[in-house]
Amino acid sequence: MKIICIGRNYSEHAKELGNEIPENPVIFMKPDTAVLKGNDFYIPEFSNDIHYELEVVIKISKGGKYIQKETAHKHYEEIGLGIDFTARDLQSELKSKGLPWELAKGFDGSAVVSSFFKKENFSLENLQFSLLKNKEKVQDGNTKDMMFNFDDIVAFASQYFTLRVGDLIFTGTPKGVGKVEENDILEAYLEEEKILDIRIL
Repeated sequence: MKIICIGRNYSEHAKELGNEIPENPVIFMKPDTAVLKGNDFYIPEFSNDIHYELEVVIKISKGGKYIQKETAHKHYEEIGLGIDFTARDLQSELKSKGLPWELAKGFDGSAVVSSFFKKENFSLENLQFSLLKNKEKVQDGNTKDMMFNFDDIVAFASQYFTLRVGDLIFTGTPKGVGKVEENDILEAYLEEEKILDIRIL
């Protein structure tokens, strides 16, 4: 199982970090060891600036290579939410040197993944999701604001990587990312239902 992540897929988020708006999906990867076990996230010793990034996650149900956009919807049946924890200080340092981001993005526990739900139960083009930190809403996103939708992403990624059953795709975060501190509580909502509850330690 691999984790494919899409960066800068919401224009307002790209702007808040001072990044250019991409012409194609920006892709980075997380190893399977990045998946958080349980509900406790421990701030790693190598960073003083861990940020949350809430995202819709799709799970590949049918593998493929060179998938066309017109048939991409046949390759995923379930969606969920995920938090892409990012060591922003380390990422900034790596970016300034022109180096890859994996140390800042792929460390153990950096990929929080909720349960998955049948996509038929939702309007994928108008899907509301949000994140609360200590009961205060900090991110409020809607898939209608994505620059590249789910089918765009599946088709694009499959030109480079063979997609396999069980692969996860983090589809990008809206504006509002920010730092976590010890004892923070993060709650993620898909539409009106809470499906993630994470404690920062």
